[in-house]
Amino acid sequence: MTIHEPATAYVAPPGKHQPHKRFALFNLGFRPFYLCGAACAAIALAVWLLVLGGVPISGGYLLKTNPVGWHAHEMLFGFAGAVIVGFLLTAVRAWTGRNTAQGAALAGLVALWLAARVLVWSGPALPAAIVDSAFMPVAALVLLRALMQAGNRRNYFIVPVLFVFGALDAAFHVFTTSGRADLAMRCIYAAAGIVVLLVSVIGGRVIPMFTANAIPGFVARKWRPVELAAGPVTVLALFADAAAIDSRVVFVLAAVACATHVARLVGWRSYRVRGPAILAVLHLAYAWIPLGFALLALSAAGRVPHTIAMHAFTAGVIGGAIIAMVTRTARGHTGRPLVADTRDIASYALVMAGSALRVFGPLLAPHFAMLWIAIAGTCWVLGFALYLGGYARPLWRPRADGKPG
Repeated sequence: MTIHEPATAYVAPPGKHQPHKRFALFNLGFRPFYLCGAACAAIALAVWLLVLGGVPISGGYLLKTNPVGWHAHEMLFGFAGAVIVGFLLTAVRAWTGRNTAQGAALAGLVALWLAARVLVWSGPALPAAIVDSAFMPVAALVLLRALMQAGNRRNYFIVPVLFVFGALDAAFHVFTTSGRADLAMRCIYAAAGIVVLLVSVIGGRVIPMFTANAIPGFVARKWRPVELAAGPVTVLALFADAAAIDSRVVFVLAAVACATHVARLVGWRSYRVRGPAILAVLHLAYAWIPLGFALLALSAAGRVPHTIAMHAFTAGVIGGAIIAMVTRTARGHTGRPLVADTRDIASYALVMAGSALRVFGPLLAPHFAMLWIAIAGTCWVLGFALYLGGYARPLWRPRADGKPG
């Protein structure tokens, strides 16, 4: 019930397993990157709420020239990017039985991410763009090495996906420094599409398996046409929207994507899952995908603001999937029970409530849009702050069961 699917378990080389050591932050990728991602979510969103509230915040480069762009960039390339890399470094080691990055190599990758956050905040623009854009390609090469050593071709797809994510980051900086904030936001929309694709692909692998493991006798159906279509329709709809294709095309693609993901949830019988909370939250997070596509179709038809649809994907899908997975995998890979405690459930509730308020509040009462955003953002800050408070110690220290990782 950890994030590996298979067959080969990682075996530490001789001398690597030293459970008596008290410091384990750089033992495996999820440890530092989950903490960094959660801290980024809480801090960046708190800063954004202050900016929206009119509080003067000193910052150079991106925050100064394009505050909306800074917010969107840091939530996707900073927050989500850190968690994606932490998850994949851990998952690829489990899938292949090969080490990905640990010790000094992992610390160096974390330092690159941290340097990017500082430079994006302070500038100068060129070093910020170079360092920030380098993070995903470097992480992709680390993962590629482990996949090639193991001959694990099934998961090669994650390498080009991360390279495209990094290319969109670079393009975002180019457009921003060229004064084309509109095109920079198009890069953000496309990058959000890539993260939603990863949620769709990885969720399709693990959610039915986790459900069957947790609920005796539970059988989830996987219809082959639906499974084959889920990834392509997700990419086509979100990339068509990002590229500003004719709205009628976006409407049709978004409607097809919505129907495809609804069919997936029906096959998984997500409507029957009531608990445990650590499982139910995965189904709830995935349910934001068809909801996001429904809102995107309405946006293409001129019925819903585009930002509402995008926040269904970024806050609902990405935020929901991240809080679900960073609790589950952190528990599993630190040797703790796969049962959500009170703090975990509170973090789920806050992140999901914040996402719902951000999406539906401005729709129901648009005159109070800023109030809804402030409340929603506060929920998110508290949700990820709770995660930091509950998981900083376990992620910093060796596994409770004494195993490597």
